[in-house]
Amino acid sequence: MSAVTVRVPASSANLGPGFDSFAAALDLWLDLRVTEAGEFSVATGLPLPTDRSNLAVRAFERIHPADGLRFEIASEIPLSGGLGSSAAAIVAGLLAAACLTRSDADFQALASEIEGHPDNVAAALLGGIVIVAHGAQHSFEPPPDLAAVLVVPRDGVPTEQARAALPAQVPLADAADNVAHGALLMLGLATANQGLIARGLHDHLHQPYRARLYPRSAELRKQAAALGALGATISGAGPTILFWVEASKTDLLATALRKRTQDWAYVLPTHFTAQGATVV
Repeated sequence: MSAVTVRVPASSANLGPGFDSFAAALDLWLDLRVTEAGEFSVATGLPLPTDRSNLAVRAFERIHPADGLRFEIASEIPLSGGLGSSAAAIVAGLLAAACLTRSDADFQALASEIEGHPDNVAAALLGGIVIVAHGAQHSFEPPPDLAAVLVVPRDGVPTEQARAALPAQVPLADAADNVAHGALLMLGLATANQGLIARGLHDHLHQPYRARLYPRSAELRKQAAALGALGATISGAGPTILFWVEASKTDLLATALRKRTQDWAYVLPTHFTAQGATVV
C-alpha cells in the first residue's frame, strides 16, 4: 500500500464509577491520512507539532519509520479536556503503520503503553461501551435512545495535575460503593435501562478529589438531573462534563447548558457510537 486513511473516534473514560476501567466511544472523529511523498512532513490545521514529536507520528514509528511519508491530520475532537484526543492520535498512528506494513502488532498493548492507561484507547479501537480488566477488553453497543451533551471548558487542566489530585488510598466503603454503582451502570447500558444508568453514574473515587481543580465543572455536574439529564460525569481527567441524556431531550438540554456556560465553556451535543477505529 502507498496510502492509507484512518478514522478514530473520541472517547470518554471512567464514566463515573469506572475509574480506568470504563470508557465510551463518541461520534467525534480524528482522520489521519498517510501517503508516500518522498520526504517526511505533517500537514494539519490544528495546533499540533509538525515534526516527529507529533503523537500520531510517534505512534506510527513504534511500528515503522516515518521517512518519506506525509501525514495529514484533521480532527473534530477537542485537543484538551478529557475526550481522548491523544488516544485517538495514538490509535490512528498505529493502525496506519500496520496497514502500510501489514504488521500484526498488538494495537491495544502498544497504544496502552504509549497512552499510559487502557480505557480511552480501548474505546478508540473497539467503539461502543468498553470495559477493560487486566489487559482484556469487552465492548458492546450503546443504547440507541441515549445521547451525550458535552460541556467543554475553554481552560483545560493538565492530565498530570488531575492525576496528582487523587489519593494513594481510598476508604474501603467508597471502593465498595463504586463497585456496586459500576455494576448498575453497565447493567443499565447493556439493557438500555435509563433508570439504572442514572443510578449507576454515582462515583466516590475520582470526581470528588478533582472538583477543586475545576469548580465550575464540578458544580454544573451536580445540576444534571435538574436540567433534564439522566446524570453527568467528568470526562476522563476533566474538565469536560459528559451529560447523559435521552436522545429526544438533547436539544432542550443543550440550550439550557449554553445559557449557563456561555462565558467559560462551549456545548457540543453528540452521540455514543458503536464504531471504533476504521480504515477508510
